[in-house]
Amino acid sequence: MKRNIGRILAAGIAVLGMTALAGCSGEQFHVTGSIANAKDSVLYFEHNGLDGFSTVDSVKLDEKGTFSFSGDRMDNPEFYRLRIAGQIINIGIDSTETVDVKGSYPQMATEYSVKGSYENEKIKELALKQIDLQARCQTILAERPEIADSVISTLLGDYKRDVSLNYIFKEPMRAYSYFALFQYIVVGNQARLIFDPAKDANDNKVFGAVATSWDTYYPGSERTQNLHNITIKGMKDERIIKAQSKPVELTAQESGVIDLPLRDNRGLERHLTDLKGKVVLVDFHVFAAEGSTEYIMKMRELYNKYHDRGLEIYMVSLDENPHFWKEQVANLPWVNVYDDSGVSQAYTAPAKTLPIIYLIDRDNNVVKNPSQIKNLSEEIEKLL
Repeated sequence: MKRNIGRILAAGIAVLGMTALAGCSGEQFHVTGSIANAKDSVLYFEHNGLDGFSTVDSVKLDEKGTFSFSGDRMDNPEFYRLRIAGQIINIGIDSTETVDVKGSYPQMATEYSVKGSYENEKIKELALKQIDLQARCQTILAERPEIADSVISTLLGDYKRDVSLNYIFKEPMRAYSYFALFQYIVVGNQARLIFDPAKDANDNKVFGAVATSWDTYYPGSERTQNLHNITIKGMKDERIIKAQSKPVELTAQESGVIDLPLRDNRGLERHLTDLKGKVVLVDFHVFAAEGSTEYIMKMRELYNKYHDRGLEIYMVSLDENPHFWKEQVANLPWVNVYDDSGVSQAYTAPAKTLPIIYLIDRDNNVVKNPSQIKNLSEEIEKLL
């Protein structure tokens, strides 16, 4: 495990992770501001790429502590950091924005403000949460070493639930969600990833949520591919572990989809992973929306045409009124479930309009996202 973490950290994703800088038609972003109480200190502006950190620029601060850095625009969010010695301020850059940072040395990692960027406000929140978690873990390890492992595991579990629900699943397409995936703490002089797909299958689903979203917003980028590679490796590791422990009980739970354990209109919990072996049309729909009746009629036509050949529809209602939803789906022949937990954010956050459709092949792999589906009938035919 130590070697696995080392490889991930070396890949430049321990805290952030990024692609290499490249020019883009002269457009630039800017990071400006001031660091108080840091006269004669060298402030480094560093880029965190997939191959590690590199210095973009630096400045020796004067009494005012002002600075100004810039870089070429990229087509996907990138990550940088301002650093004096061991004090770090993490910065996410999207397009050609100007981010204004004001801090105070030697506590600039916690005592700083950021303006002009929603992403960086969220990154600051996550960074402060991480620092607080690190402090609590260190205290437990120093004061109660005999119970430290158990307590730290509990603290990490609480942290992951908070960050997953309140940050990542809410907006998985965001730079701050990518940032959150690669946070870590140091326990006993060893770096320990907070979200670790190699140790926890649920963490791999969190990675998968961001990978799916980035594939829609930033298709083909190195960062998106990096997320997919980590997710796929996590899936393979999970399969190996399960095969070793239960070699004759391989189940659909080993699939690559992000599962949606939701209850249907009869109260039964239904899973996407239970549909392995079928071609699945995952449909996120609001029955109360204008045009719903006509849309459902079209879905009926598709279902009637392809169901006998192996198509299943897994329709997720995002309606506000569950009683209204039950009435609407009472006579529909496919799987109808209701999401009142927000777990669908992993699929729905990247899209701007409803309904939202994904296609899953017989091996339980998502093969088409909403932006890739041009002719639904043709895509279904190919998978059948």
